Amino acid sequence: MWFWDLAEEDQEFIKQLTLASGSLKELAKIYGVSYPTVRLRLNRIIDKIKLTEKNTNNFETKIMQLVIDEKISLDIAKEIIEKYREEENV
Repeated sequence: MWFWDLAEEDQEFIKQLTLASGSLKELAKIYGVSYPTVRLRLNRIIDKIKLTEKNTNNFETKIMQLVIDEKISLDIAKEIIEKYREEENV
C-alpha cells in the first residue's frame, strides 16, 4: 500500500493534514511555514504516491523518490536506473 512506502515525516504530514480538515492554510500555521511551502510539500507527496502506484519495481521507485526529494538529479537517476536494468538483463 502506498502509505507505508512513504517516509515517516510524509506520513505525519498526511496525518496533520487530515487533522486540519484538509486546510493547507491551517497546516502552514501548524508547521510555522508559508502556504506555498506546504503546497510544495503536498505536491511532492502526491508525486511519490503516483510513482508508487504506477511503478512495480521497488528499486526504481526509490531512485525516483530521491529525485522528487531533490536529493539527486533526474539525469543521475536515469543513469542509475539504466545501469541497474543492464545489470538485471545480464
